[in-house]
Amino acid sequence: MPRFALVTALAALLLAAGLLAGRSGASQGEADRVAAVVAPTTDFSKPERFERMSGGAATSTKYVNRDAFSQPSANMSFERQLDFRVGNGIFKKVWVSAPASTTASDGLGPLFNARSCQRCHLKDGRGHPPAANWPDDNATSMFLRLSVPPRTAEERELLDSRRARVIPEPVYGGQLQDLAIQGHRAEGKMWITYETVPVTLADGTVVELRKPSYTVAEPGYGPLDPEVMLSPRVAQSMIGLGLLEAIDEADILAQADPEDRDGDGISGRPNRVWDDEAQRVALGRFGWKAGNPTVRQQSAHAFRGDIGISNVAAAAAWGDCTAAQDRCRDAPHGNTPAHDGFEASNVMLDLLVFYSRNLAVPARRDLDDPDVLAGKKLFYDSGCIACHRPKYVTRRDEKNPEQSFQLIWPYTDLLLHDMGPGLADGRPEGDANGREWRTPPLWGIGLTETVNGHTFFLHDGRARNLLEAILWHGGEAEAAKRKVVAMSKAERDQLIRFLNSL
Repeated sequence: MPRFALVTALAALLLAAGLLAGRSGASQGEADRVAAVVAPTTDFSKPERFERMSGGAATSTKYVNRDAFSQPSANMSFERQLDFRVGNGIFKKVWVSAPASTTASDGLGPLFNARSCQRCHLKDGRGHPPAANWPDDNATSMFLRLSVPPRTAEERELLDSRRARVIPEPVYGGQLQDLAIQGHRAEGKMWITYETVPVTLADGTVVELRKPSYTVAEPGYGPLDPEVMLSPRVAQSMIGLGLLEAIDEADILAQADPEDRDGDGISGRPNRVWDDEAQRVALGRFGWKAGNPTVRQQSAHAFRGDIGISNVAAAAAWGDCTAAQDRCRDAPHGNTPAHDGFEASNVMLDLLVFYSRNLAVPARRDLDDPDVLAGKKLFYDSGCIACHRPKYVTRRDEKNPEQSFQLIWPYTDLLLHDMGPGLADGRPEGDANGREWRTPPLWGIGLTETVNGHTFFLHDGRARNLLEAILWHGGEAEAAKRKVVAMSKAERDQLIRFLNSL
């Protein structure tokens, strides 16, 4: 049975049985309607019903400009919009070192990658690699993850129990902080070199890809561990996070096929990670390798790791400083009783999470254009939807009404896939191995240049446009890539037109 027929049939059975969270008591009629709605189309002569509204009723339809990713859920009540605006202020807040007269904004670092969330996620959008190496450019919206293999029984138990996703580098921690407050040394600078990799398409067109290599220059605390694993990460777009969180777990797991039992060459599998708040193993959804289960945990860890701001969900006042960096741990911090004993109060974290959860997905553009429709058919026929699943109906959720029971079009399965040796970082994270990445959502991808002024894609921004991003696909996506390689220029242009309409 083809993958999507299997998924649709299973979804119908689960819905009919009332087994999907938030859908208990669903009638057979409703189950059938939902299953029919999320089934992939076979008619490419016209847009699908509601296809323009990528985020359902929460879709932003107002702006196609630099503010396109910064709008609240369109179905948000006026009263809740105030919380969104305050959360936006916290997202943009520029933190300073402690002690400072502005106690609501102190506690930066001591080691950090950015002074605000906005510095990485500029205009709530996608980061990019530096144009040159330090000191000719910085890497504000990109950094290196660090880890080492487990070496003790205790470390192996941490990984096996999933209470840890990785073992941090002993001196430098879980990521390389390339900035530091006054009087402290930064950990080092990310250094990138590129090798040209030519790819010849079927029509003779030669595309020159950039293959990056990474090292750490000017290490501030001695040599890194000889077995250190480096993984570059650019900041991801913030749109639609709450809607991804609202996709029912059963709908995601129904797509998993780790043994490739259907023989289609696609073996998506979930990343199971530790949920700090629930104190249990949960489905990972967020991050390049699906390393965090919730928007709250993703936000809290970024607060601590990227900026060095302690909070109730990531409590260390010294951020990512390790025990080997004693001066860093002994530095003044901004923890205060007025902020619940942290640098960011519980209210601050809640508002930041609310903001992050409710950044709206922009509406589709040009979806009835003949070239866009032709490109959509090529996307489907090439097998791209095996991983980039087009649509879902989210679960019902009284606490988060903006995301409740919406038809959404994220183009992702939120599962891990082996993307081949070309994109491998060689660094496991949780259940993800060194060749696996979570399928990134594609909604809003065509507005990247409008919002962020660039077209760099993939986890490290190596691709300078969408075609280069496709040509880096391998592993489970090799067959789909080969179909793109075999296309005529006119067909490739149509495919890119479709992607740019998302």
